[in-house]
Amino acid sequence: MNAAAEPTPSLQKEWWLRTFAVFQRPRMVFAALRDDSDEAAEARQEPVLATISLAGIAAVLSTSLAARVLDDPVFSNSVLAVMSWAFIGGLVYGAVVYWLGGLIVHAIASAFRTGSSYRQARHLLAFAAAPLALSLLTVWPIRIAIYGDDLFRSGGSDTGAGEVLFDLLILASYVWTFGLVALGLLELRKRSSSSSGIS
Repeated sequence: MNAAAEPTPSLQKEWWLRTFAVFQRPRMVFAALRDDSDEAAEARQEPVLATISLAGIAAVLSTSLAARVLDDPVFSNSVLAVMSWAFIGGLVYGAVVYWLGGLIVHAIASAFRTGSSYRQARHLLAFAAAPLALSLLTVWPIRIAIYGDDLFRSGGSDTGAGEVLFDLLILASYVWTFGLVALGLLELRKRSSSSSGIS
């Protein structure tokens, strides 16, 4: 790597703080994505990787397959095996969504004439996935503590009003994520318009 492209620790710290700021000041985070220099992109690599990995695991856990994975004798009724499956599957799923979903976001960004790069589109998607990552750290531990391995097999105690509430919270994290993608695209477009107006 070129020494000039290496991010400074303070720039890396800024991007870690922006990762948390996406919940309170998303416009500021997406506006900062306008800086597509190699140094800025390198500085946000770790937050992007962490967020997209956590979001991928949360997405895998919320699939219908996860709700019956313990029905398969391969898993030997082991929650640890399910967690390993969710971790590996989540990393793979997160990577696929990051690259292919980023391509879709880039196509939409191009249609909106934001002037953003494919890298910016991928990073926008990663930061927009923060609500899904948050659900893995907040909703899923409580859900697993209440229902245990019943979450991962057909039937069981994971029914009723409580489960509906958890489903709504997870659905809300998806809606929030899509909303952040739209907000990010609008912010990139606004910044692009103001830049072209100045020149």
